[in-house]
Amino acid sequence: MPISRRDFYKLALGSAVGLAVLKNSSTALAQGISLKKPLPYGAGQPGETVGGLPPQGAVSSVEDFEYQIKYQRAFEAVLWNMPAVAIYSFRRAAFENLGLKDNDIIAYSKPATPHLEAITANSTTPYITAFTDLQQGPVVLELPPAGADGSLYGQIVDAWQFTIADVGPAGLDGGKGGKFLLTPPGYNDAIPEGYLHVPSPNFRVAFAFRSVQAPGKTTEDAYHYSKRMRMYYLAEAANPPQQKFVDPGNKRYPTLPYYDERHFDDLHAVASVEPVREQDKVMLGMLSSLGIGHGLNFSPDEKTKKAMRQAAIDAWFYMQYWYDNFPKEKLYWPDRHYASLLQADDNKTFTFIYEDRIDLINRAAEYFWCTYMPKILSDSPATQYLMCMADKDGNLLEAGQTYKLTVPAKMPVKQFWALTVYNRDTMSFIYSESERTTLSSYDLGKMKENTDGSVTLYVGPKAPEGLENNWIPTSGKRPLPAMRFYGPTDELNLKTFKLADFERV
Repeated sequence: MPISRRDFYKLALGSAVGLAVLKNSSTALAQGISLKKPLPYGAGQPGETVGGLPPQGAVSSVEDFEYQIKYQRAFEAVLWNMPAVAIYSFRRAAFENLGLKDNDIIAYSKPATPHLEAITANSTTPYITAFTDLQQGPVVLELPPAGADGSLYGQIVDAWQFTIADVGPAGLDGGKGGKFLLTPPGYNDAIPEGYLHVPSPNFRVAFAFRSVQAPGKTTEDAYHYSKRMRMYYLAEAANPPQQKFVDPGNKRYPTLPYYDERHFDDLHAVASVEPVREQDKVMLGMLSSLGIGHGLNFSPDEKTKKAMRQAAIDAWFYMQYWYDNFPKEKLYWPDRHYASLLQADDNKTFTFIYEDRIDLINRAAEYFWCTYMPKILSDSPATQYLMCMADKDGNLLEAGQTYKLTVPAKMPVKQFWALTVYNRDTMSFIYSESERTTLSSYDLGKMKENTDGSVTLYVGPKAPEGLENNWIPTSGKRPLPAMRFYGPTDELNLKTFKLADFERV
């Protein structure tokens, strides 16, 4: 009898996490009680204590406590560090695969293709990104002003991927550009006049911007506009070095986190460098048993590697299970099957830190399918991304199937709309022969339109006959369609407009 994907996740999760509940006590072990034989004692019996022992007949579910402790701590660590490892993966891949150094700038000359292996990236506007390390001192980031030549939109984030400055017309610079000064933890020197100060609580800082082409301009214009940026250490301000730009083009840039034992190499690379926040001391105390932390030699033995590998695998399955059972109260419209990519916390930020707790699960879920969130989620965001969680009948989208969506002639956007399709398993672009990942309002002249001006788009392994220009290939992968609204109007923000659900063909 075949098993459904959802039930498979439940079984995988149950087998992994069920073992995490330790049913013994140190008291029982100290008394030499067998972990396999049922306890003969009865709570409250004459001559016995009321507490201090498990129930009568209890046996331990764990055979190897050393392995279980390592596994349990590793599993929770993957959820805890999701934002940090996701952003560190960008840095690692840039240095190892693209040959970058700190303060070099990646500037795509064209919109990204599937060779940018990144979480829910866009393929409509070119990306710019860079990394720096404030252990070497403050860093200057020069940005051009927004105007007739173009504009930049994006975020500067710390090592935990929390935004420390938004950039662009709605950002810290108000679209005027200028010199941002990024300073390290504990920096107390005077800030020179003329700089926009961005203090960082961590040493490693990254940014990702989109170069938005101005009216009448081209993608090539947007690329040249982005090359007006500069990044260098404050100590070099009197004579800045020549800026190095790298255009990856169609070169593979594999930024996705690892979900095996390599995940913990990246975690150690973060935890061994960055300052320890008060709220993370308990977790880092537990991670020390894996050799992860300041001043520790991360050299795991075979048992530790096995536990870490399985923990990372199970964490991936858990995140898939979580999204397959997406909370209905988080849907954008209660009678549709879309969710906003930007699932902020109750404070409309993306730290998920409250006075009494850190919401680890919702934080992990958000950073599992999204990177570079704004500092604060506005009620009228500059862009809105609605992810298709199921078809019109409430069924999860499946690999190998074809789906269609009719986009109305009048969409609630001031700029443009774009439908991008991702691999649901990786949240990244899908490789295909055509490398097409997106269809947008810019493509309307090439697509077949309906008589009322609407356009029907198809998502699947094969294009319907005669509708190749209306089709986004899935190459047998499970699709995650995302409708992007650039410059959404009040109709969308106030939810008076509703997008139709995807239908299975």
